[in-house]
Amino acid sequence: MARGGCSWPQRLRKGKMLAVGVLAGLSVLSLLTYGYLSWDSLGRGHGEAPAALGEEPGVGTPSSQPHIVFILADDQGFRDVGYHGSEIRTPTLDKLAAEGVKLENYYVQPMCTPSRSQFITGKYQIHTGLQHSIIRPTQPNCLPLDNVTLPQKLKEVGYSTHMVGKWHLGFYRRECMPTQRGFDTFFGSLLGSGDYYTHFKCDSPGICGYDLYENDNAAWDHDNGIYSTQMYTQKVQQILASHNPRKPIFLYIAYQAVHSPLQAPGKYFEHYRSINNINRRRYAAMLACLDEAINNVTLALKKYGYYDNSIIIYSSDNGGQPMAGGSNWPLRGSKGTYWEGGIRAVGFVHSPLLKNKGSVCKELVHITDWFPTLITLAEGQIDEDIQLDGYDIWETISEGRRSPRVDILHNIDPIYTKAKNGSWAAGYGIWNTAIQSAIRVNHWKLLTGNPGYSDWVPPQAFSNMGPNRWHNERVSWSAGKTVWLFNITADPYERVDLSAKYPDVVKQLLRRLSQFNKTAVPVRYPPKDPRSNPKLNGGVWGPWFKEDEKKKKSDKSKGANKQKKNKNKKKANRKKGQSLHCRSRLAGG
Repeated sequence: MARGGCSWPQRLRKGKMLAVGVLAGLSVLSLLTYGYLSWDSLGRGHGEAPAALGEEPGVGTPSSQPHIVFILADDQGFRDVGYHGSEIRTPTLDKLAAEGVKLENYYVQPMCTPSRSQFITGKYQIHTGLQHSIIRPTQPNCLPLDNVTLPQKLKEVGYSTHMVGKWHLGFYRRECMPTQRGFDTFFGSLLGSGDYYTHFKCDSPGICGYDLYENDNAAWDHDNGIYSTQMYTQKVQQILASHNPRKPIFLYIAYQAVHSPLQAPGKYFEHYRSINNINRRRYAAMLACLDEAINNVTLALKKYGYYDNSIIIYSSDNGGQPMAGGSNWPLRGSKGTYWEGGIRAVGFVHSPLLKNKGSVCKELVHITDWFPTLITLAEGQIDEDIQLDGYDIWETISEGRRSPRVDILHNIDPIYTKAKNGSWAAGYGIWNTAIQSAIRVNHWKLLTGNPGYSDWVPPQAFSNMGPNRWHNERVSWSAGKTVWLFNITADPYERVDLSAKYPDVVKQLLRRLSQFNKTAVPVRYPPKDPRSNPKLNGGVWGPWFKEDEKKKKSDKSKGANKQKKNKNKKKANRKKGQSLHCRSRLAGG
């Protein structure tokens, strides 16, 4: 694995920093009045750093460590950005990407929890036990506590760490909460989805609760009916207004948009009345609001003096869901599948620190790569005993060098065995093809089992189906088929299966899967816990797991017995020692 240092771009700073004493609250209000302005209208003067409250002008020097802003969109389809040909307007994303580096061979995971876990740990799902599905609200499950997280590593080297938005990495016990996993502050939701205005979520009939948090407590005070995309943006603006830009900051902004339920403020529908499909129209309005939000985040970075020393990374967490308005055209498949439409994502890096601005990166990049890349950029250290699956790819992005990555394990899910025709024989005795798995090595991609819904869905070709279809995974595969092989470079749309033509390549990739599988940890996918019901927790989704009183008593009595045994043992040893001492004296006399 390439963990080496990166060539550091020379900072471009114009003029000396001006000290401006600002009250944080007033600053936020003034920023909110900007609305959707042109960045250029702010001018360089607004991009200069204000002095922190109570700080003497000119005191302190800017950190050499960059400010890191990671923006994660939810369920944005591969086509759903202006520069990929979408009919949905995304002027902010288009501008940021055009002035930065577009990642056009960039992969994530097909669902929410897996992508988030791999971003924050730099490890594949098979190495965290989260290789099956997502973490459900009622499951006593979370990102395993023995995994070091990205914010923890950044805190070690002086970063202030803040998370705004969707967590979805488990919360059944307090130790699983974002503030216990490296974030100084957290404002957002713990679950995978919920109402954008009321922040209310039902997991099943009668299992419903409130899901908006500030740090470790329900954020009732913030429940003012504000649309979550706008509310999260306001929170980001407040954080930037009150932090000293001379000190490095890590901002993880995980927007809820554009995940269902499909909700958006009325004004964003204005340009999309012509879209007949109602789900696509709502989705377009949500994405337009998200694009404006990211514009306002960029304005805040410039206004408060962060921008010149910042790295902004934008990514979707998985492919779009056509039944809920998303489009991955012309890629095959959708969210929840291992076809390219489920795992190939919109992604780019925007930063004044990039060497090759305005370029396209076609090298292989995976969401696990952000962990080592960002720690290296932050001048941190990666412990040798952390077995990472990510690579430092900054030179690949910034300078156009070759990627150190040559393969991606998309996943091995030993629980998902819906391919009834799968067998060891179909896998040449190397692999059981009933198991859902996918791997990419250089140009080749292999899939086994049932990869999921496999259609190519042109924009608006889907019907106006109701919400009961939004989350369903359609099971569909060719008669008896459980192995597919594609040359993704030549055939990115997965139209020509080459598994029969190149059996030796199939065998090589099956062996690679088998090697990966030997390193897998057991799957963590516990049954639901009735104690998770928000009714038992003041109507709020939140940590519910407490050790049973019986277990505590049992542990206490075990501890007491152990102490007693140790006492008796010591007593016995003392007596034994005395006895031996007496005997030796008698023998010597």
